[in-house]
Amino acid sequence: MEEIPSPVEPSERPGGSQWGRIVAFALVLGLLALLGWGLVKAQAGPRDSGLAPDFTLTTFDGQEITLSKLRGQVVVINFWASWCPPCRDEAPYLEATWRAYRERGVVFIGVDYVDTEAEALAYMAEFDITYPNGPDVGTRISQAYRIQGVPETFFVARDGTLRGVKIGPLAPPELEEKLEGLLAEPYP
Repeated sequence: MEEIPSPVEPSERPGGSQWGRIVAFALVLGLLALLGWGLVKAQAGPRDSGLAPDFTLTTFDGQEITLSKLRGQVVVINFWASWCPPCRDEAPYLEATWRAYRERGVVFIGVDYVDTEAEALAYMAEFDITYPNGPDVGTRISQAYRIQGVPETFFVARDGTLRGVKIGPLAPPELEEKLEGLLAEPYP
């Protein structure tokens, strides 16, 4: 009886499974790198220093506001949503502080996060909010600032640098203290 040669096992084929292992290893390595990048980004927290990420916001009434064009003024950027109970708690305080400081070189910008226009407009009407507000279309602004949730408030000095962030609702006298400090800084 004649012996029939056994088929060559994949591990014995020259180069056959070696490429498969390399590709599999590269895929696993790529996935681990992507996961690591995501974790680092998530743990980085919101931006609180350096040059404030520039953005253009189209307000609910059609006005365009570009952050970099506000140099020379102190800017308060508040991320909020109509469905957020702590946002509702701080809304009257934000509006009152805006009215007290708007003639002193301070600009407030409300960035509505993951909301419907109808609900956002109802919220603004309920709290008589008069400072500029607009939707964060595609969450591009909130991603640039790496917000963790709402409300979050960012403070921008007259030179365009971030001077801190408040995670959670603001309460008196936090805004006044922060604004007075920023207004006291020298600016050419």
